[in-house]
Amino acid sequence: MGVQRRARHRRSRALAAAGLAPLLVATCATTAAAAPGLAPPPSVVRAPPPQPPPLLTKAHVDAALAKLDGIVRDGMKKTGVPGVAVAVVHQDRVVYLKGFGLRQTGKPGAVEPDTVFQLASLSKPVSSTVVAGVVGTKAITWDGAVSKDLTGFALKDPWVTGHVTIADLFSHRSGLPDHAGDLLEDLGYDQDYILKHLRYEPLAPFRASYAYTNFGVTAAAEAVANAKNTSWEKLAADTLYTPAGMNSTSSLFADYEQAGNKAVTHVKAEDGTWQAKYVRDADAQSPAGGVSSTARDMSAWLRLQLANGKLGGKQIIAAEGLERTHLPEIVSQPPTAPAGRTGFYGLGWNVGYDDHGRLRLSHSGAFALGANTNVTMLPSEQLGIVVLTNGEPVGLADSIAANFLDTAQVGKPTADWLTLIGQLYAKEEQAAKSPTDYARPPSGAAAAAPDATYVGTYSNDYYGPLAVSADNGVLTMQLGPKHMRFRLMHYDGNTFSFRTAGENAVGLSGVTFSVGSGDSGGKATKVRVESLDNNGLGTFIRD
Repeated sequence: MGVQRRARHRRSRALAAAGLAPLLVATCATTAAAAPGLAPPPSVVRAPPPQPPPLLTKAHVDAALAKLDGIVRDGMKKTGVPGVAVAVVHQDRVVYLKGFGLRQTGKPGAVEPDTVFQLASLSKPVSSTVVAGVVGTKAITWDGAVSKDLTGFALKDPWVTGHVTIADLFSHRSGLPDHAGDLLEDLGYDQDYILKHLRYEPLAPFRASYAYTNFGVTAAAEAVANAKNTSWEKLAADTLYTPAGMNSTSSLFADYEQAGNKAVTHVKAEDGTWQAKYVRDADAQSPAGGVSSTARDMSAWLRLQLANGKLGGKQIIAAEGLERTHLPEIVSQPPTAPAGRTGFYGLGWNVGYDDHGRLRLSHSGAFALGANTNVTMLPSEQLGIVVLTNGEPVGLADSIAANFLDTAQVGKPTADWLTLIGQLYAKEEQAAKSPTDYARPPSGAAAAAPDATYVGTYSNDYYGPLAVSADNGVLTMQLGPKHMRFRLMHYDGNTFSFRTAGENAVGLSGVTFSVGSGDSGGKATKVRVESLDNNGLGTFIRD
């Protein structure tokens, strides 16, 4: 059976860092001329400015704003996504703040600037802002060891455990594999269990490998909260949300769930309709994907970001700690050609530079269970846009931001971003599926052994116990602390399939039993679950 890849928040990483590389990142170097053979006199040596001079005038931005309603409505018409909220900030002013569509299909309730959306991975730059605020108090440093303040935290390599820092985990360079821990969350394990089991994950070279990890970020954030002797949710509120007047923003799922004016998540059904089918509780990875907010609140955050931590003349977040989040920490997308553009990741941000040497910061958020968000900023232009949607990722949030910024800079979109980004999301989703079509067993498939061959309990240090039971000829597999039940459907011989569930669902996946002989009494001795085996951890041994 083939090995499945996983499509989860990695979708937002792939697009923001790789799929949109032509838009987001470019490298540009400029040099000052000097007389041949002579260094410039010390009196004229100048440090480079923090940002290149702005190229966009108010007229450029106003012209793009005039077209933004149409950009949003056109994208909603093409995709059918139920609801969208957009905020634009320019030169410390909120110049656009609107809601479109419905909070939930089939029910009254329009999206407004104060409608609460789940941010998904757009939570990461919000959370790095919180950490920057704590760094400003000198309570911690970005380069402080995580193990110092997170009891029980360990990775597979003891040396890495002792040296991995907050910055390492916020920039995805710890060596943990892509989306380490996410499948444990899908099975219902809580944050404490997941963080303590990261030690089983194989490691790539430390600080030389980029792999997007929600629970790496979460571990770092929890260490920061512990250093302040508080919870992460309270730390985020006390450090950022309350001082910035972000009164509808929270890092607790319960606050989102209890909000009267909230946009619920939607997925696209096979018949093309959008349905409010799932609930996504991301508390286990709250710093990485569990923030909820409104377009109005996010406009305040954009102003703060673009003003080096100031809001309304008050320094909310220390500038030095915040500036560090905007610097490249690791290459996230190497160039694919000699003149290609390199993508970087900072601390909770995708970092790139355009043809004019301007810094471009961005991040997307994507819940397969029904949300898609995007933030993009051009700090040298004091311009930023945030887009919140209540539909699964089909490219709408990212394309609205891309079309707006293209229009501000060159008068019109430079590509059909909605189609391009939508295709990238679809490609990611398809790539995550098993190469085996379990819906179509091979002709001449071997019969299964008697049910008793498979029934029993199997153990796994990472995923915990797996139980197989039989009832009236139907085999069922149970996994996780909530004993999630999955029906096993015969495919061929000792191989079965089951339908995956949760944020990282990939359709049908394989379950293959190894049947022993001799002392095993003809019973299965172990079972491999294909969708759980991405990092070689998906084999369970019979008790």
